Amino acid sequence: MKDLTASSIDRQNILNNTIVLEYLQTNLDVKGMFYKEQYLFTRQQVEEYFEIDKRTTDRYLTQYEEELRQNGYINLKGSSLKDFKTRFKDVLKIDSKTSQLSLFNFRSFLNLGMLLTESEKASRLRSKILDIVIDTLNQKLGGSTKFINQREEDFLAATIQEPLYHKEFTRALNLYLEMGNYKYAYYKDAIYKAIFKEDANEYKSILQLEEKENERNTMYAEVLRLIASFEIGIADAMRDKSIQLNRKLTPEELDVLIGDFTKQRLWIPLLEDVRTKMASRDYGLRNTIHLNLESYINAMSSHDYEKFLGQKSKSLIERVLESPELLDVFKRLKDR
Repeated sequence: MKDLTASSIDRQNILNNTIVLEYLQTNLDVKGMFYKEQYLFTRQQVEEYFEIDKRTTDRYLTQYEEELRQNGYINLKGSSLKDFKTRFKDVLKIDSKTSQLSLFNFRSFLNLGMLLTESEKASRLRSKILDIVIDTLNQKLGGSTKFINQREEDFLAATIQEPLYHKEFTRALNLYLEMGNYKYAYYKDAIYKAIFKEDANEYKSILQLEEKENERNTMYAEVLRLIASFEIGIADAMRDKSIQLNRKLTPEELDVLIGDFTKQRLWIPLLEDVRTKMASRDYGLRNTIHLNLESYINAMSSHDYEKFLGQKSKSLIERVLESPELLDVFKRLKDR
């Protein structure tokens, strides 16, 4: 069970998960004031709900102000405060001369509940939130996150294109590298290590894949595209080097070529992006940590949660069945 009080990434992953937030807002027994398309709560209301005193609230607001403000904690002033006081004059228990009013929206209310260690109600709320996160995944995915990568629209196009580029790479290995058949697995791993610092077996072990399962069926579209870019780029570089030398390359020469290729500055933003997406999504969606990419783990965005769990997300078979012309392609992908 994750400790939400200790991890800002775990907290933010929940607060960015719009599916979980909608469920919580519907089912939590907490009353707020609906203002400008969101529910708002005064400090006093929040303190009464969590059964904490003003000093406790002050301490958390000081220590976690940036995080709470990022998630919707605000201070109303001026005309906005005047309008708010007019609308909710029968609810608010504040002095009419108050020049500013601190308010929590629903996200920042939950945020504070994830932080509070002094409140038993906050502790129960955290347990409920974590249960709902698990239930949401189970309802959406039937309990397995193995192929959650396939639920975004871009995966279908990426997985159809990827074998074409991979074939170019294996053809180049055959034509331009002096090495036995082991070269195909060895240099597939070399590309994996260059991109996300794991070979195929390490990746499969981390995601608990069966030996016969194709690891690329579990990779995100961005990862597949970068692998394809590396494969066709290295294939072209092998061809050019082989023509220059007028012979096939040795494994040592190809190792140097791949090292030089990877160090090109044009790859830096793409590598950083793919490593961050793989590390962050697998942590947020699969509860899995790639140890070699641990420093790349960030909170997932609301946009990412919508892509993989929202209304537009669908399983690969659902997308293919919606487009009958792709059914033959899908069958070939399953059999390859």
